[in-house]
Amino acid sequence: MQKLNIKVKKIDEKAIVPTYGTEFAAGADLYALLDDSVEIAPHETKKISTGVAFEIPEGLVGLVYARSSLGCKQGLAPANKVGVIDSDYRGEVMVFLHNHSNETKTIKNGERIAQIVFTPYIKGEFELVDNLEESDRGANGFGSTGK
Repeated sequence: MQKLNIKVKKIDEKAIVPTYGTEFAAGADLYALLDDSVEIAPHETKKISTGVAFEIPEGLVGLVYARSSLGCKQGLAPANKVGVIDSDYRGEVMVFLHNHSNETKTIKNGERIAQIVFTPYIKGEFELVDNLEESDRGANGFGSTGK
């Protein structure tokens, strides 16, 4: 397993530096930084502070995903499904949690609210063309390969 130094800054002294739940966990837990608990009504989205910022090395991106326990058991997940933290962003990481359930949910200070995965990416250079190479699938999409 490859490890890389990721610089993290506490925007607020009460912030919790992300942690990995197990030795082989791909995602590091992000923690809520709140003065008071936040209630998220059914089908509502609330911005939750983490109090941390990263210096992500060039060529990597931080992807913010739902925590399975929050998403599957409580119906809380990032509103944009996957947050993208670019390597040149130095601001606080915020998580916009959406309540997919029919019950009001409460987030408390210090609660694990999402996870961040650092991964390499490839930046495309776009070439405008008149035609694309044919494939067996063609333009068929949206479940066209299923039964």
